[in-house]
Amino acid sequence: MDNSRKKPATKGKSPSNMGNKLKGANICQKNGEAVLLSGGNPQIAKADGNAPVQAYIAAMPGWKSDLGKRLDQLIDQHVPEVQKAVKWNSPFYGIHGQGWFLSFHVFTRYVKVTFFKGALLSPVPPGGTPKSKEARWIDIYEKDSIQHEQFASWVKQAAALPGWKP
Repeated sequence: MDNSRKKPATKGKSPSNMGNKLKGANICQKNGEAVLLSGGNPQIAKADGNAPVQAYIAAMPGWKSDLGKRLDQLIDQHVPEVQKAVKWNSPFYGIHGQGWFLSFHVFTRYVKVTFFKGALLSPVPPGGTPKSKEARWIDIYEKDSIQHEQFASWVKQAAALPGWKP
């Protein structure tokens, strides 16, 4: 028996703002509700394009869904040619032919936004360890406000760099 796959730890209620976004999307559902993994991260099937990213954002629990919408809008605004996908139950943002420059992931109390080449950004985002190599991140908690100018600067810088290619 393969125990390497995590079983969903919690089941989230479908927020009313999901509407038709879940219909036809590759989102894992149980009894019509989005399946949330440990920490509340939505379980979304791997897929390319805007639709799976929007399904992920719609399935993010509580205040995190509004944050996901704002992050997605800021990225779209500052990188109009952005390519999107859901991989490893997280939305990824990249430039065609260059690779992925950013991803975010839901945790119990915060959303982690990772810049794959964050060590090359100015100023360097605060999150990072010796094991994270070039990746740097910011953790956004419910009471935090996004510093739009700084976030936009990081997004534009990250999109201009060669991205991460798994």
